[in-house]
Amino acid sequence: MSVLKLLSVLMDYPRDELWAHREELLDAADDPGLSREHRARLVQFTRELLDTDPLAAQERWLALFDRGRAMSLLLFEHIHGESRDRGQAMVDLMEAYRKSGFTLATKELPDYLPLLLEYLAQRPQPEGADWLRHVSHIVALLGARAAERQTSYAVLFDILVEIGAGGPDLRALRERAREEPRDDTPEAMDRLWEEEAVRFGNEAPGKNCTPPARAVPTVTRQVPR
Repeated sequence: MSVLKLLSVLMDYPRDELWAHREELLDAADDPGLSREHRARLVQFTRELLDTDPLAAQERWLALFDRGRAMSLLLFEHIHGESRDRGQAMVDLMEAYRKSGFTLATKELPDYLPLLLEYLAQRPQPEGADWLRHVSHIVALLGARAAERQTSYAVLFDILVEIGAGGPDLRALRERAREEPRDDTPEAMDRLWEEEAVRFGNEAPGKNCTPPARAVPTVTRQVPR
C-alpha cells in the first residue's frame, strides 16, 4: 500500500475491519520514503490506534472530526464555506474523478479528504504531490488545530504537508490555531448548526455525517519513488 492509501485508511472513520489488518498496516507505516521523524510518529500512531478498543477509537474520531467545522475533513468547507462556489467545486472534482475512472459511492462527498487521498494513491506520484501542494494551507491548518487539541492525528496532516512539499507558514498557522475559539463545545455546536448543512443531491452524507464504508484492502508495501 502506498503511503497516501495508508493515510486515507488511518484518517477515515475507524471501522471494525481495520483491526483485522494490524500487521499489514504497521508494515506499511514503516515507510522509508518518509522522513525519520514522520516515519517513527506514523508507526507509533498506527500502533496506538490498533491497540485502542474499536469503540473508543470511533468515539475519539467522532469527537475530533464530527463536532464543529474547524476539524472537518471536507476540504471545501474550509475553502468555500456555504457559498455557491462550493457546489461548482464539487461538480468539477467529481468530473476529475470520473475522467480517471474513479467511482464514488452514492453518499460520498468528493472533497472528503480520505477519499481524495484514496484517489491520489492511484495517480502518478508527481500528480498526487501537486494536488497536495495546492491544498497544503488547509491540510497544515488542520494539522495545527489537531496539535493544539493534543491529538496524535496531527501526524497524518504533517506527513501530507511533507509529501506535497507545500510552503505554508507553519508558525503562523499554529499561532492562529492557538488563538481560535473552540467550536466543538456543546454551546458552540448549538450556535453553529442552527442552520441545516448544505447538501448536494445524491452526494449528501447521512444525517450523522459518518462517511460511508469503504473496505480496508490488503496492504502491500510500495516505496515512493
